[in-house]
Amino acid sequence: MRTMRTILAVIISSMLSFMASATETITSPNSNVITPAPSRIVVGDGMLDASRSLNLYIEGDLATDDLRRLSAAAADCGIDLRVAKRLPRKDYLRLSLDSQAELGAEGYALRINEQGVAIAASNPAGLYYGLQSLKAYIAHSLQLPYVYIEDAPRFEYRGILVDISRHFRTKEFLMRQIDVMAGLKMNRLHLHLTDAAGWRIEVESYPELTRYAAWRKPATWKEWWYGDRGHVWEGTDGAYGGYLTKQDARDIVAYAADRYITVIPEIEMPGHSDEVLATYPELRCTQLPERQGDLCVGKEATFEMMQAILGEIIEIFPSEYIHIGGDEASKGSWTECDDCRRRMQEEGLESVDELQSYMIHRIEAWLNERGRQIIGWDEILEGGLAPNATVMSWRGEEGGLAAAAAGHNVVMSPHGYCYIDAPQDAPYSQPESIGGYLPLEKVYSYDPAPATMSEDVARYILGVQANLWAEFIVTDEHYEHMLWPRAIAIAEIGWSAPENRNYDLFRERAVKIVDRMIEAGYSPFDLKNEIGNRPESKQPIEHLARGKKVEYLYPSRYYAPKYAAAWDATLTDGLRGTWTYADERWQGFLGRGGVDVIIDMEEVTTIHSIAADFMQICGPGVFMPCLVEIAVSVDGQNYTKIADIEHEVIVDELPSFKNFGWQGEVEARYIRYKAHRSSFSGFLFVDEIVVN
Repeated sequence: MRTMRTILAVIISSMLSFMASATETITSPNSNVITPAPSRIVVGDGMLDASRSLNLYIEGDLATDDLRRLSAAAADCGIDLRVAKRLPRKDYLRLSLDSQAELGAEGYALRINEQGVAIAASNPAGLYYGLQSLKAYIAHSLQLPYVYIEDAPRFEYRGILVDISRHFRTKEFLMRQIDVMAGLKMNRLHLHLTDAAGWRIEVESYPELTRYAAWRKPATWKEWWYGDRGHVWEGTDGAYGGYLTKQDARDIVAYAADRYITVIPEIEMPGHSDEVLATYPELRCTQLPERQGDLCVGKEATFEMMQAILGEIIEIFPSEYIHIGGDEASKGSWTECDDCRRRMQEEGLESVDELQSYMIHRIEAWLNERGRQIIGWDEILEGGLAPNATVMSWRGEEGGLAAAAAGHNVVMSPHGYCYIDAPQDAPYSQPESIGGYLPLEKVYSYDPAPATMSEDVARYILGVQANLWAEFIVTDEHYEHMLWPRAIAIAEIGWSAPENRNYDLFRERAVKIVDRMIEAGYSPFDLKNEIGNRPESKQPIEHLARGKKVEYLYPSRYYAPKYAAAWDATLTDGLRGTWTYADERWQGFLGRGGVDVIIDMEEVTTIHSIAADFMQICGPGVFMPCLVEIAVSVDGQNYTKIADIEHEVIVDELPSFKNFGWQGEVEARYIRYKAHRSSFSGFLFVDEIVVN
């Protein structure tokens, strides 16, 4: 009997022979089918008719669970299969495993020819991913092209965060998303289980976390957040909430494992713990008002609780990584707390950042002793990073780069590309959200480890993750609308090498995936009807003031450095803003002065219009001006006011844009444009002062 190595060698040899008689291509209809885009694809002449039955033959040293998973995945491909005890000469679907094959940990080779379909891999996950590529072909047509594919992921971590705290999602909902993830070869589902708005996992040692902290009166996060932020007991009339039982969680873990997806639980600490402190107030810091969001790191009871909870969590979730949050802790209460001050003194800690680091180090050591690793948001760098911690970089890439440079593993998830809670199309056409604009094309443009990154840093980049926070996402349909297709782009970023990525080809495939999802009862964003970016932003604008000098009248320059755009050149650079203020075109002003600038036209000019656009997105605190004044001068000393434009600023849900301008005829060299902030505390954003 031939050895498994010999069998695989024969398969690979036949695949190479096939390649020699085929033409490599990336643009034929039969090559732009699989998502994520494969590493290498060679299309030959001929078709295999998959409308007739194929014989399923699986060979290799496979565990019982893997045999079951792969058999189920093959049956799910959409073709009629019969199980074969021996390999037939033709009409077969052959899955061959050899752990020594040089195909990469999750790589596979797929061949389709006149004999049938053969998939080879060194790991069961690779065989599974090969079946997903076959399934993509079958979804395209039952006439399968003769093809050879050699494929492996670029990154080992390809994930999605699902926030079930702000608005609860059921086991069934999560399983539906796992199905889509599996088809896209994604392998990490990060569950945000705990946050101020609700605790969502059963814990037997602290049962009030699900009896009380999992429930609130207002159904929407927004009503709750802007209300009293209180919690109520389970069963209270009108209570909104829910949680995963331990059995629910085990079912999700098993369902994901059958699709080679690992579920990573997140238990927030020390911040974002309002619901814990509302339920167990003895863990608050001392001598402070009731409402607190940070656990008291000075109390030993805090560690007893977290360790008891994590002890139950690791019994349910076999994931190597346990996410411990670590983000956005205010740390303000710690400076006033007797227990925290005592802890700092006893441990020789000089700052509250070091106090947080003390907690992270201690929790890491506890989990390491039990064979687990911690992963946390990039704030865990503050005060000193725990020795074995992995960092999830969300506040841009800086934290991730710093961690990688220090030899720590990193998952890139910068908010500018991977926070898919912003609108993905013209905001006026989209459901309420956090604000901004993050279209599919921008998500797709992200590279977690560009060629400019040094190899010493790039080797620690584990992969990429999309995060979908649910503050404004009440329904399951809305959640799916926000998740897909942008998470499809994340899947391709995580799997496909940059040289194999092409947005136009990707978009063609994404449109078809979305259409199939809609047919299957999902609610993704309908990509084929995308409106696109703000029309004004698509081309530079020519006008009389373009390139002219702008003087900002306040010495401190009230535009915020974070939203400086092109600095002093912004308001006359000819570039109009997109749908989002974070595009480096809109200039943001924060402070009592509002906008007050003078444009020097360089010579006396006949002017017929002066105008500028402002935006309003109330969620993040961006408001229209309440008054715009426009004045002109010939000599720069004596100004004549030509417009007073009043505006009633009201709080609304959808982003809006408004032009504040004057029309007429005037001779002037200098133009003073002044926009006043309303009584609402927040930003003014303006993109260009257009003069004609």
